[in-house]
Amino acid sequence: MDNEVLIFGLTIAEFEKISLTVCFSALIIYMLFIIGNLARESKAGKYGTVWMFLALGLGFIGFVAKALIQKFMGIE
Repeated sequence: MDNEVLIFGLTIAEFEKISLTVCFSALIIYMLFIIGNLARESKAGKYGTVWMFLALGLGFIGFVAKALIQKFMGIE
C-alpha cells in the first residue's frame, strides 16, 4: 500500500515541481512586464532599456539556467 498523500491525483513532490515551475514562470513573465513598463515610463531609450533588462533580469536568469543545465545533463 502506498502511503503518499495525493493532491489532485499527484504526489506531493510532483505537485510541488509543477506548481513551482508554473508559478515561477508566471512571476518571471510579470517581472518582464514590469521592467518594460519601467523602461517606457522613464523614457530610457533603446540602450537604457537593454541595460535595465540585463541588470534587473539577472535574478531569474539563474533559475532558467539551472533548469536548462538539469535538462541537458539529464538530472530531473
